[in-house]
Amino acid sequence: MRPTLHRWFGSLSLVALLGAAALLGACAGTATTRVTVTPPDQAPVCQPQAALKASVLWRTQWRADQKDVTDREAAAAQGIQRFFADGGCFTLATVARTQVGGSAFDVPAGSDRLVVLTVRELGPVVKLLSSAALVDGGTEVVVDVAVYRPGRREPQQQFSIHWQDGGPGVVKGVQTLPADLAAALKAGLGAH
Repeated sequence: MRPTLHRWFGSLSLVALLGAAALLGACAGTATTRVTVTPPDQAPVCQPQAALKASVLWRTQWRADQKDVTDREAAAAQGIQRFFADGGCFTLATVARTQVGGSAFDVPAGSDRLVVLTVRELGPVVKLLSSAALVDGGTEVVVDVAVYRPGRREPQQQFSIHWQDGGPGVVKGVQTLPADLAAALKAGLGAH
């Protein structure tokens, strides 16, 4: 009976600590957004004024210990659809999920571009006791981008977008993930 009681009190202490940290952090936090494109200085992918038709394929490449894969993939689908539906990137964009691996793709007939997005990270980040605010958190998005032109099976342009929104005292949940992914694409693809 003693080990069970000890585990219960240990769990209770952890829950109380997390709750207190979240409350303190939620009151004190101001989120900042950081975007890193690697390699830097990429030409904008989005060209809404050029009357281009694009096909967009997306896939995921999660790390081996990724949790809640189904929920993250649903958020990715919503975020990608939301971003390309607003018309700020291409005049017309057709979005589809693909399971195809590799790096060689053909641009579908009738399209001026093929954009292949590989979502590698999409989720909330929380670090406890990492700053004076007790909580350092936010959300993180990592997407690899490859852009193809008709007649070429190798990408014309390849880069990665690493987008982070958060900071000391910030606690975010999964409800913002579709909007976060759309914001990462807007920042990394040069949308206006």
